[in-house]
Amino acid sequence: MAANNKEIEIQVQVEHIKPLLGFLKKNAELIGESSQIDRYFTPQHRNFLDKYPTEEWLRLRDAGGKFTITYKKWKYDENDQGLYADEYETIVQDINQMENIFKSVDMKEVATVNKISRQTWIYKDYEVVIDNIKGLGQFVELEYCGKSKSPDHKKINAQMIKFLKDVGCGKVTQNHSGYPIMVMFPEKVKYYEF
Repeated sequence: MAANNKEIEIQVQVEHIKPLLGFLKKNAELIGESSQIDRYFTPQHRNFLDKYPTEEWLRLRDAGGKFTITYKKWKYDENDQGLYADEYETIVQDINQMENIFKSVDMKEVATVNKISRQTWIYKDYEVVIDNIKGLGQFVELEYCGKSKSPDHKKINAQMIKFLKDVGCGKVTQNHSGYPIMVMFPEKVKYYEF
C-alpha cells in the first residue's frame, strides 16, 4: 500500500499473460505466492451496495492464517472510473472475535472472493499481483508504490496501462467495480478496453 493511506491501483484482465510473467521473472522481485479468502461486509443501517459504483468496502482477509481488516473509500472521476482509494488496514489477531464484533454492531456479510492463487511481485514503483479468482478467472492488479506525496492519479493509471501494453500483454480490459461486485452483480460491471 502506498504512503499516506492512498491507494492508486488498477485491476485488469490481459489478452496475453505469458509476456508479463516472463518480464516479471527477469526484471522483478517475487515477494510471495499465497491464497486468500476475502469476505466483504456492510452495515445494515447504511448499505454500501446502495450506491453504484460502490464507493466503500469493509473487508476481512484470511491470507493463509494471517488476518487483516481493511476499509476502502474509492474516489471516482466524472466517468465513474476509479482514480484512487483512501485505504485503512490493520492486522487482526483473532478473526473469530472480529466476526463476533461485526455481528454485535449489525454488520452483514455480502460477498466472498476466493483468490485460489496470488503471486505478488515488485517492479520499480509498482506492486504487480497476478490473481486467479474462483469463478472469475485471472486478473492483474498494479498498485503504485512510489514516494510522491501528491501523485497525479490519472497519469499514473495511464502509465500502468502503458506498462502492460509495452510488455506485450495485448488487449487490456479494465473495470472499476472490483471483485465483490463482479461476484454479486456481474451484469452491472462496465468494461473498458485499451
